[in-house]
Amino acid sequence: MLLYLCALIIAGFIFGFEEGFIQDLREITTVPAVLVTDFFVVGSLGAALVNSGLVGIVGLFFAFFLKVPIKGPIIAAIFTMAGFSFLGKTIINIWPIFLGVWLYAKTQRETIHHYILNALFGTALAPIASSVSFGLGLGIWGGLILGALGGFLVPPLAGHFLATHQGMNLYNIGFTAGFVGTLFAGLFRGFGASKDLVEMWGTGFNPAIFIPLTIYLSSMIIVGLILNKGQLKPYFEIHKMSGALVSDFVTQKGIGSTLMNMGIVGLIGTLYVIIVGGELNGPSMAGIFTIVGFGAFGKHSLNMTPVMLGAFLSLQLFHWSPTEAGPILGVLFGTTLAPISGSFGPIAGIIAGFLHMSMVMNVGYLHGGLNLYNNGFAGGLVATMMVGVLKHFQTDSEKEGD
Repeated sequence: MLLYLCALIIAGFIFGFEEGFIQDLREITTVPAVLVTDFFVVGSLGAALVNSGLVGIVGLFFAFFLKVPIKGPIIAAIFTMAGFSFLGKTIINIWPIFLGVWLYAKTQRETIHHYILNALFGTALAPIASSVSFGLGLGIWGGLILGALGGFLVPPLAGHFLATHQGMNLYNIGFTAGFVGTLFAGLFRGFGASKDLVEMWGTGFNPAIFIPLTIYLSSMIIVGLILNKGQLKPYFEIHKMSGALVSDFVTQKGIGSTLMNMGIVGLIGTLYVIIVGGELNGPSMAGIFTIVGFGAFGKHSLNMTPVMLGAFLSLQLFHWSPTEAGPILGVLFGTTLAPISGSFGPIAGIIAGFLHMSMVMNVGYLHGGLNLYNNGFAGGLVATMMVGVLKHFQTDSEKEGD
């Protein structure tokens, strides 16, 4: 994990900076960082890569020093943090969220060890700190206080919302953060502050990124094969799992098979962007890295491709183009619903992807971009609706079978 994160930092210095490392990184850390803010554009490709590696290393060391096993859930959380550090998380704005989760743990007289996933994934709300500090002009202390408040609300709500979709939405903290972000956005609007989504979408980076990214992901497959001593059976056994929370591929099938799966699902996401003529930029890289992370914690090629297909097919009927920002991200991040396909079959997965696209394109206004995991919010709503219906028909068919 450390080597893959350090590789991002090294790549950042190889690609270089526009105004210099410090200046480019400063540009990234002093923007409101709400959806969709492409750090490739705000700073530079090099600075965004360095920021990504640093944020991922913070998450990794956080888990390491708390002696939390580096298995599927932690790998998913760290790669998601690194991915969204191309899009909204910075080495500065994640700390108020950590503080808030730590304060919640203190109120429960427990250590933050028990809430580490809430802290890592809870950085979905990092834009609260940046938006308050640099967007609303309330300064660093204002961002720290309100960011910590957002983090404080994540743990008590996350378990409650998990029950509503019964593990069928992999981005459960994104679902939770959507409601917290909506609360904050409503309060900000109530006081007269504008909380609108932005669309900063970089173009022209494909020639620079595609080959290095392909090598990066392919290396996971190679390392996985080496660790597995060439055995493919454990990798294919991953595909028999539904992916519903909690599906820890590292614990159940080993790190070698998991790395292979991570590399392959990442390549699927990358190739989708290229095939439809999309852009490999900060936001789409966030989507790819999140898919890679959850390749250790719920996603595999069989349960995520039906969802991607359903989301893509919806674009043939809707008025959005597959190359637009929202649709690209909707297809990539829509794989949060992969467990529906894994649990109820590919047809259900296609329907889930279709519904997800219509939902995700309309819920961002509610939280004003304060929740980076917008697809987790939309996915939670779709999963909650679908699970009730699917389980109802499943129960009826079981009764008929009896």
